[in-house]
Amino acid sequence: MRKTIQIIGSGFSSLAAACYLAQQGNKVTVYEKNSTIGGRARQFKEDGFTFDMGPSWYWMPDVFERFFQDFNKKPSDYYELIKLNPAYRVYFGMDDFISIYDNLEEIKYTFETIEKGSGQKLQNFIDQAKSNYDIAIKNLVYRPGISPLELITKETALKLNQFFKNVSTDIRKNFKNERLIQILEFPVLFLGAKPTKTPSFYNFMNYADFGLGTWHPKTGMFDVIRGIEKLALELGVTIKTNSPIDKIIVENKIATGIVINGEILKADIVLSGADYHHSETLLEKQHRAYSEKYWKNRVFAPSSLLFFVGINKKIENISHHALFFDVDFNQHAADIYDNPKWPEAPLFYANFPSKTDATAAPDGMESGFFLIPLAPGIEDNEILREEYFEKIIARFESLTKQKIKNSIIFKRSFCKNDFVTDYNAYKGNAYGMANTLLQTAFLRPKLKSKKVKNLYFTGQLTVPGPGVPPALISGKLAAELIQKSFRS
Repeated sequence: MRKTIQIIGSGFSSLAAACYLAQQGNKVTVYEKNSTIGGRARQFKEDGFTFDMGPSWYWMPDVFERFFQDFNKKPSDYYELIKLNPAYRVYFGMDDFISIYDNLEEIKYTFETIEKGSGQKLQNFIDQAKSNYDIAIKNLVYRPGISPLELITKETALKLNQFFKNVSTDIRKNFKNERLIQILEFPVLFLGAKPTKTPSFYNFMNYADFGLGTWHPKTGMFDVIRGIEKLALELGVTIKTNSPIDKIIVENKIATGIVINGEILKADIVLSGADYHHSETLLEKQHRAYSEKYWKNRVFAPSSLLFFVGINKKIENISHHALFFDVDFNQHAADIYDNPKWPEAPLFYANFPSKTDATAAPDGMESGFFLIPLAPGIEDNEILREEYFEKIIARFESLTKQKIKNSIIFKRSFCKNDFVTDYNAYKGNAYGMANTLLQTAFLRPKLKSKKVKNLYFTGQLTVPGPGVPPALISGKLAAELIQKSFRS
């Protein structure tokens, strides 16, 4: 029987779920509070410059392929991919940077030139990471986090010890050069926790990095949002923007609809891809599955300070993706997780899509953004933002040996307060809830409400976790649970 399904939010997980649910013949409508779709993956244009506001790394292309294959489609039916070479560059100091190329052989060669014997050690490390990737990304993450038994397979039984060790320890056993260690620790930061708090099993992120490479949709990550939107529309999904949700209606412990601008919209199923904590505040207190104390005690991934900039000239000595690790990595991590405060000397990331995509900036110019990871819930004001812009732009100019500050003709900042305002993000987090051992799989907030029938959740605060590929998977898992409920 055709069901009416109302979906809150239009990020990757919501759009993915909408596609699966519409494929089954349901009447699906997606409601987005902002004026454009995409959630954290929105895009904006200003003065001829184009900026992706959120995700900028296209990793795990096989997850995207698997998503589209579920609809007998391919990513290339909706957008074009470019493999980046170098994938990214890491700066450690003046005249001291390492480029990570688009194939493992060149990366091994780079490692070997820096630390004798590390090339073969890297091969062994990536072989194990690939084994974990095959288990995790091709199997485990497609399980709905209902029971710990989901994690028990013949393959995981052989790797049980990896859930009780951490990525950082494993890396440091094999590599001694601090620069190589930081490069290998970097990918797990996408999971939202320190390498010392991330189970060894998650080294599959290193295979995603060195084994599968870094890609870029031809005109930006928003190409993927547009592609999934097109697929959703082809499947009959209705998408409405400027539609903030006032309330989730519950009658006799059953979700029966939502309220938008005072209007009641009936539903057989309500699915929220908005921030999980915020979604529960749309319920009366007795219907919430998780208390404020519960959320307060979770380990959240960082917030971020971002600067979107338009530069009136071409810049040099920089790659599409660039990481600036010229300060103390461990101290910045401590300033996020251990003693939350603004870091005295922040690591930062720079992205210049116009190095790959000519449409991202006017001729002869560059578009880009800078990102500083910050503790969630931190103080945020314009004075602090400008202070930190001055810090990183001075280092950027010094390390890349060029002046750009006076060539910036457009600049917009985005920080913790904006994450709260635009996305209702708990504590202004940028990436959701960290994938620590005690926040993995069945230990994460549930896809299906424990207190309200016909109410479901999807996205980075639930299963399987933060990141774009996991968001697509989360949408699929939520849709499967909903479809299963129709049959029960």
